[in-house]
Amino acid sequence: MRYPIVLFDLDGTLTNPGLGITNSVMYSLKKYGIEGQPRESLYRFIGPPLHESYEKFYSFSREQAMQAVSYYREYYEEKGMFENEVYPGIKQLLRDLIKQGVLCLVATSKPEIYAKKILDYCDCLNLIRAITMQNFEANEAEQAYFDYGVSVPDKAEVIAYALKQIPAEYSNKKVLMVGDRSHDIIGAKKNGIDCAGVLFGYGSREELEEAGADFVADSVEAVRNIVFLNAAKN
Repeated sequence: MRYPIVLFDLDGTLTNPGLGITNSVMYSLKKYGIEGQPRESLYRFIGPPLHESYEKFYSFSREQAMQAVSYYREYYEEKGMFENEVYPGIKQLLRDLIKQGVLCLVATSKPEIYAKKILDYCDCLNLIRAITMQNFEANEAEQAYFDYGVSVPDKAEVIAYALKQIPAEYSNKKVLMVGDRSHDIIGAKKNGIDCAGVLFGYGSREELEEAGADFVADSVEAVRNIVFLNAAKN
């Protein structure tokens, strides 16, 4: 096989979180009197750090953005994270990779408590381990930062952290990062590992190729082919 270790993004790669995330954004924007946003226009919130999206797409101040993230999480924690589903074929892919000895990990910017609940809800927690730099069970000072989205690490930091968690028996083996947005690709490049962008998530081919993806996969089967040396590099 080409890659004995595979890091997977969560949102837009393993699961389709579109309904829950956009409902959470709608809930938060309503607090500011912003309503009637087409759901498709809110898909751009999937992937990047939330506070950055509020600032970029709605010109929120940092203070407004931090508060918007807090509102977002009111809905997300109760309902949004469960308005989510595994992409068809992903569970079988993970089973097949594990059977062939591939180490599969989730490298996500999501807080650990969310990532584990989502994987458990989707019946994937037994198939893959979530690697995250955020833990909500922190001290009060850290909790305040997490609540307002200030300390969200960029994807390069998450990937670097994930690479440090790889067991010794897998040391010096090739690693592939699989994600659906440019920040997954850029984060992989900053850590010197190969990356595959998937088109069944929320990023376009143009976005992924411009970010420098080594592969672009249009299906779950294409991801399998990349891991097992059946696909050429871009």
